[in-house]
Amino acid sequence: MQPRHGDVALDYRRYRVNAQDRQPLLDFMLGALQDAGCRVLRCTPPNEAPFRIGFETPDGERIGVIAYAFLATRTPTKNRPLDERSFQIKYGSKGDGTPHDVWQDPFGIYTTLFFGIDPKERFFVAVDPEMHNPTKMFIRFEFKDSHVELIKRNGWHVWERQKRSDGLEEPIEVVVGGSAANFLRFVQFERAAKGLDQGHRQLLADKTELLKRPAAGVADIEPAIDTVALHPLVRELAMNPHQILEIIASARRLKMAVRGWVAEEHLKTAIEKAPGITDCQRLDVEGGPDIRLRYKDGRPILIECKNVLRQTNAKKQPRVDFQRTRASKSDPCSRYYGAGEFDVLAACLHAVTERWEFKYKLPIELPGHKQCPGKLASNVTVDEMWDASIVPILERLSA
Repeated sequence: MQPRHGDVALDYRRYRVNAQDRQPLLDFMLGALQDAGCRVLRCTPPNEAPFRIGFETPDGERIGVIAYAFLATRTPTKNRPLDERSFQIKYGSKGDGTPHDVWQDPFGIYTTLFFGIDPKERFFVAVDPEMHNPTKMFIRFEFKDSHVELIKRNGWHVWERQKRSDGLEEPIEVVVGGSAANFLRFVQFERAAKGLDQGHRQLLADKTELLKRPAAGVADIEPAIDTVALHPLVRELAMNPHQILEIIASARRLKMAVRGWVAEEHLKTAIEKAPGITDCQRLDVEGGPDIRLRYKDGRPILIECKNVLRQTNAKKQPRVDFQRTRASKSDPCSRYYGAGEFDVLAACLHAVTERWEFKYKLPIELPGHKQCPGKLASNVTVDEMWDASIVPILERLSA
């Protein structure tokens, strides 16, 4: 059965593209899904980008994707490395210099993919859509032959990439590559990874077995104890705990929100256990510190929490990519933090240790940024000089 072209309107921007050039990309995705046992329900025509595909997995789950797919090639370029490959991010007119929005479904029904495909060698290389939203057009994303070799050898490969722009380092991003046989795995990964920091994005990519849905019937298991004795939310929702957890596991946006709050709750719990803490509150302010506390009834102290990257340095020390995802157009240095924006930096080590543990540092003890006076360096190593308890930090603040 041939998949039908979609006819339901969605509010993402569409581009007219050359159907002959884009057909191999669409064929790669449709063929990969069908080879994985999926039933393709609908897809947009090859002359319209991004591609929209609806399909049903072998276990009956229906998934929709919005695929910003580009052709990955090896194109020798003057003054570029010989082992370099790339895909060009290119829709619309070259004269349009404005950034283009990468659409994300506010209802969480469709999953957005942003990636390059090599139809001949049968692999893809993907980046975090949110790291490229909005995106410039007619720009290239480069990767190496060594990455492709590992993709072909293992079927799945994950690595870090960092570029410099205007002489300043950009945020580290985690890149995922896979063979055609792992395309369904990639869709399921990207659906679960939306909104994750790069450390946890790589942790999830390393452990995609966590994406498997619970066995059928687990939600129907009755709890061993009376639900009346449990949290009031159990009674309010009129569901047993297994059913509530199943809803969270199956709803991507809900799981993402819960995961973020859980990390902050672990930090708050760790701080509250420290002697001398007289007040500790979570702050829910976009772009602001995460925790406000008082130590021995002193002044309010602000805590900024950052997750470490999954990959450690050569000394096996965790690393923090300590910068904002985006900077002001008029001030590239606005990407970096200043020492006066908070009192304590807490590094969450979960992406490396897979335990909810933290280490602490005073921002004034962190190295300054070499190109941006008054800002802190973006490449931060969590070494032996960090404190495993917040108390010594608070003591130094109180001295």
